Amino acid sequence: MNEVEKLSEEMLRTAFELDASDIHLIPRKSDTLIEFRIHDHLYEYDLMAKPIADRLISYYKFRAGMDIGERRRPQSGSYDIVIHEHKINLRFSTLPTPYDESLVIRLLPQIWNTRLSDLSIFSESTAQLSQLLNFENGLILFSGPTGSGKTTTMYTMLHSAKRRYNCRIVTLEDPIEKLNENFIQMEINEKADLTYQTGFKAILRHDPDIIMVGEIRDLETAKIAVRAALTGHLVLSTVHATNAVLTIHRLIELGLSKFDLKETLVGVVAQRLVTLHCPRCGNVCEENCPNRLKMKRRRTAIFEILTGLPLLDALQDKKPSLGRYKRLEDYYRQISALGYLDPQRLAPGADHVPS
Repeated sequence: MNEVEKLSEEMLRTAFELDASDIHLIPRKSDTLIEFRIHDHLYEYDLMAKPIADRLISYYKFRAGMDIGERRRPQSGSYDIVIHEHKINLRFSTLPTPYDESLVIRLLPQIWNTRLSDLSIFSESTAQLSQLLNFENGLILFSGPTGSGKTTTMYTMLHSAKRRYNCRIVTLEDPIEKLNENFIQMEINEKADLTYQTGFKAILRHDPDIIMVGEIRDLETAKIAVRAALTGHLVLSTVHATNAVLTIHRLIELGLSKFDLKETLVGVVAQRLVTLHCPRCGNVCEENCPNRLKMKRRRTAIFEILTGLPLLDALQDKKPSLGRYKRLEDYYRQISALGYLDPQRLAPGADHVPS
């Protein structure tokens, strides 16, 4: 194993052990900054000499099937590794900059053991998510920024549906985030003319019960999702929007009619991830702490779930009744009042990697 391979292995192993979701290699005038994104914060890991960083990036590009000689255009690629007996899928993205290429590596563990009840410390939210799976057909949408856990929530709901109903689940993703033998998974491949449109048409002929689409990006994809829901399938997908009500507005902006949404939409879920802080012990709970179960996962999701009468209000341009509908802001206030938000938490930004 040469120097670059050892450097790569050490960096990936450290990132995995620190529960980092992304590694950033940022080229600068005289060096390359390496940062880890851990629980939605960027931490400085190392400053690397440019010649070594260039060799490291070339090594990753080669392993990921990217063009080593092309540095003027964005590229993407992937490959799998095993760290501490855990299979990890690595996704690579490069961008050209004035100081050479920038590289981001996303770490996607492939082992799946999350249950619906593990997603949030608020049991009312996970119960609502479970109830959405009782619909035999319709459209369920998830919104939130990148890294807010939308895909994790969708996969967890699909696992729950598979265990509960033993149904046929087909996914169409760009790219596939987590391989699962219990689902039929398709990956977008525009070179082979496998687009969202052609993939959807093929899926509808494959006798699915539940269809998961990675993202509704345009009117064409939105119309196909609506048509699948109208023909008796339960469809799960994501939309870029700030909250649940604005998700509906986003679909209308794309060109969907309110009539189609009223006929198909059964739930809209907006979510965020929150880093937990034990009000009694701080970041690490003591053996006898009553909060240990809640602190088992350092981060929890908060959900704004629009369904039932509040959803109907939103589709009729009425303000949903807050008595039946809790917004993200309400959960932030509640989790803060319970003491689970760190009072000394830094604003998002760069810092050193925690030991």
